[in-house]
Amino acid sequence: MQTDSTRDDRSGVTSRTTPTAPATQTAPATPTTPTAPTAPTTAAKPITPAHTGPTRHTPHSPPTGTAGTTGFLRALGHRWPTLLALALAVATFVDGLPPVGLLGGLLLIMPLCYLLFGALRGELRPPRVLVVQLAGLVAFGAVALLALTAGDRAGYYVLAAGWFGHAVWDFAHHRTGRVVPRAWSEWCCVVDACGALAMVVLA
Repeated sequence: MQTDSTRDDRSGVTSRTTPTAPATQTAPATPTTPTAPTAPTTAAKPITPAHTGPTRHTPHSPPTGTAGTTGFLRALGHRWPTLLALALAVATFVDGLPPVGLLGGLLLIMPLCYLLFGALRGELRPPRVLVVQLAGLVAFGAVALLALTAGDRAGYYVLAAGWFGHAVWDFAHHRTGRVVPRAWSEWCCVVDACGALAMVVLA
C-alpha cells in the first residue's frame, strides 16, 4: 500500500492522503434461462356441427307410428274372443229379434256348457263348485221358462235380464279363471251383454 504526499508550494505544508482500498471486483451476472410461455388455463370447447340431415331410427327403436300399430294389432290378437262375439251378436240381431223360444233355449244352454267344461277340465271339485254350477243352471232355466209364459214384449225383457245376469256370471268366472277357459267366458260375456242390449232396444 502506497502513501501519496502532496506539498503545497505556497504554504509549505505537506498533506497526506488516506490510502484507498482497491475496488472490489463484482462477479459477472449469471444469465437467466428463458421460461416457456404458459399455456392458457381454459381449454377451448370443440364446436359440434349442427345436425341438418333427416332423423335416423336405429333397429332397436322403431318409429313411434310403427310401435303404436304393432301394439294395437297385438291387443286385437289377445281380444279375439271379443271380436268373434261381436261378429256373432251382429249376425244374430241385425235382422231383428229371434223368437223368444230360441233366445230362452240359448239361456238354458249357457249354464249347461259350464257344467260340461267343468267336468272335462276336472274343476267341479270341491263339491261346493258343483253346487254353485247346478244352482246357476236352475236359476237361468227358471228365467227362460218365465219368459216363455210371459207375452212377447214382456218375454224379451225377462230374457234381457237373464242374459245380462249370465254376462255377470261370465265376467266373474273370467276373473277367477275357474271351471271354463278364459277365452270362453270372455266370448260368452260379450255375446250375453250385446244380446241383452239388443233385446231392450228392439223389443
